[in-house]
Amino acid sequence: MSFDARTDLARSLDAEDPLGWCRELFEGHDDPSLPAYLDGNSLGRPLKATAEHLNEFVRAKWGGRLIRAWDEEWLRLPEAVGDQIGRVALGAATGQCVVADSTSVLLYKVIRAALNARPGRSEIVIERANFPTDRFIVEGIARDRGLTVRWVETPHDGGPTPETVGSQVGPATAVVVLSHVAYRSAHVADMETITKLTHDAGALIVWDLSHTVGSVPVHLDACGADFAVGCSYKYLNGGPGAPAWAYVAERHLQGLDQPIQGWLGSSAPFGMGTAYEPAVGVRRLVSGTPPILGMVAMQDMLNLLEQVGMDEVRRKSVQLTSFAIDAVDELMGRAGVVIASPRDADQRGSHITIDHPAFENMLPELWEEGVIPDFRNPHGLRLGLSPLSTSFEETLTGIREIARKLGVATLD
Repeated sequence: MSFDARTDLARSLDAEDPLGWCRELFEGHDDPSLPAYLDGNSLGRPLKATAEHLNEFVRAKWGGRLIRAWDEEWLRLPEAVGDQIGRVALGAATGQCVVADSTSVLLYKVIRAALNARPGRSEIVIERANFPTDRFIVEGIARDRGLTVRWVETPHDGGPTPETVGSQVGPATAVVVLSHVAYRSAHVADMETITKLTHDAGALIVWDLSHTVGSVPVHLDACGADFAVGCSYKYLNGGPGAPAWAYVAERHLQGLDQPIQGWLGSSAPFGMGTAYEPAVGVRRLVSGTPPILGMVAMQDMLNLLEQVGMDEVRRKSVQLTSFAIDAVDELMGRAGVVIASPRDADQRGSHITIDHPAFENMLPELWEEGVIPDFRNPHGLRLGLSPLSTSFEETLTGIREIARKLGVATLD
């Protein structure tokens, strides 16, 4: 296909896209100095409504109600927003999700809670190529508690499978910690099957859904998941440093023993008691003061996701990544660029990684020109395609500029 024909295809797909109207809701979507923002899987664009709502919040709630707003609304936000995340994006019934802390802190809490629920077992299973935070936290907990880490080996362009996880799970396994969508390759793990084999071994599972939530529908309750965590600044567009969320299956709430016992996770925080008594339900996972500003920003994207529906978001995501793979193959394949993500759309999240030794040195020039992917070792450019804010033509523009930098001829 000629480049002109591919441009025509991109514009046709944009014109026919039933979610195309969403793009105009985001700040900077038409900024000529930023022709291709392909990093929404690291930091999503803000919605225009968010700027208005944050300004209103500062004036009317923070400035107008001041400390009274804690009793009127803010203290209930962690569970209210958690319930909305569960309903909109996670397939989780009310009372199992809560917003609190960062992804790293929540991972620590739920892994420790899961270990406490499986006393006498001595092993934690995790993928060797998992995101660094997940691995570092597991290794630290294992060191502190004298446990053994068992590593799941995965291919460069893949992720954990029932076979590779099953080879490491056994009678000594306490907890399995996995990412549902791999941060580098975008491989989508078989949540239902892996959860079942983990339970068959008598262990519990913690799913990191940071690259899943808001882009790939999941059904935590139906899959029998035990625990999950995820960030909210990627496809939930909550902004830099936005708070994370956690899911605890209802069956685990009664005896949930989390390690950071803060006052707002107690049964009567303003009673200022002398002994810790955990709150009833998922509230007990909270430790300190809730991050209210981050939750205000997050709610705008959750409302939009609820309006359009996760199935439609997934449909658009598959279209975008498939279009990107075809364009990379055609424009850069002869330059030795390799697709380091699954080609099967059912096994792929909402980003793709492309590999070439020249990419690390190329990144600063791309950013300077307003073409914004990100880099992942050893030589991958990750193209994050946010379904509601990224267009097909924008995707093609970014890929074309990467091809130009490689010196690929005959692009027009």
